[in-house]
Amino acid sequence: MKERLGLTLLLIALGAGWGITQPFSKIAVSEGYRHFGLIFWQLVISGAILGAILVIRRRGVPLDRRQMGFYLLIALIGTILPNGASYEAARHLPSGVMSVAIATVPMWAFPIALMLGLDRFSALRVMGLFCGIVGVYLLVGPDAGLPDPAMAVWVPMALIAPFLYGLEGNLVAKIGTGGAGPIQLLFGASVVGAVIALPLALLTGTWIDPRPPWGAPDYALMASAAVHAVVYSSYVWMVRRAGPVFAGQVSYLVTGFGVMWAMLILGERYSAFFWWAFALMLAGLFLVRPRDNATLAEPAINPEHGTRERAGSKP
Repeated sequence: MKERLGLTLLLIALGAGWGITQPFSKIAVSEGYRHFGLIFWQLVISGAILGAILVIRRRGVPLDRRQMGFYLLIALIGTILPNGASYEAARHLPSGVMSVAIATVPMWAFPIALMLGLDRFSALRVMGLFCGIVGVYLLVGPDAGLPDPAMAVWVPMALIAPFLYGLEGNLVAKIGTGGAGPIQLLFGASVVGAVIALPLALLTGTWIDPRPPWGAPDYALMASAAVHAVVYSSYVWMVRRAGPVFAGQVSYLVTGFGVMWAMLILGERYSAFFWWAFALMLAGLFLVRPRDNATLAEPAINPEHGTRERAGSKP
């Protein structure tokens, strides 16, 4: 009973930690910082922390040609492309809306898993998909739950990241990780991603000068990267200790805390349509999420919004 309570409290802490990265992202783009510059420094900071963890654990990183291919794949569809879309969407959408959008990850993952032959049809999960579709409609449709109806055009961009995370998790479930553990995989992807993001930041004029003085966006970026690395490592431990089904419940907490932090830190307030959309997204998440013996893949790596690998495997 005592251990169960401790694991539950840790689960809540993980949800609160990942949830706060959403308003941090909003603050990071609030004064002109753009995607590739933010992605580069995020990868550098989180990579340094994960590298330190590997050193402490005396774990090496596989560097064979095949493994480098896995690092490149995860860097692209798990970091650079989804985070680029998320940072752009965050410039135009409330942080709470971004938190609701990220709840669609399992709703994307399920149909992709069906197409790849990783899961079987389920009427219950189709109902979950329907809940998600209705939730998105309440955000972007007539009398939408957005503060300004003009923001609706940015909601599809906010959905690019969860789609890519769903694709990423299924690909990891289909082809594996080449033998690397989750922290090794994330570290390798962080290094490869930083190498790719650096020239992109320089060529697109989105480079961020790291020299002080630092402002709120700089501190938000550093805090987001550090929180992610620490929370991810803790999540890995929890999955191995309590199992993927228990640990997977963090998804609800990430969305809920993301909305709560946006209200507390950014002062965001939402319409009744937003809260209906929020409730439908959580219902859809509950219906679509994998069961104990499911093979549905969840995201393998998500440096901004939290990280999970497929249920029944490693996180």
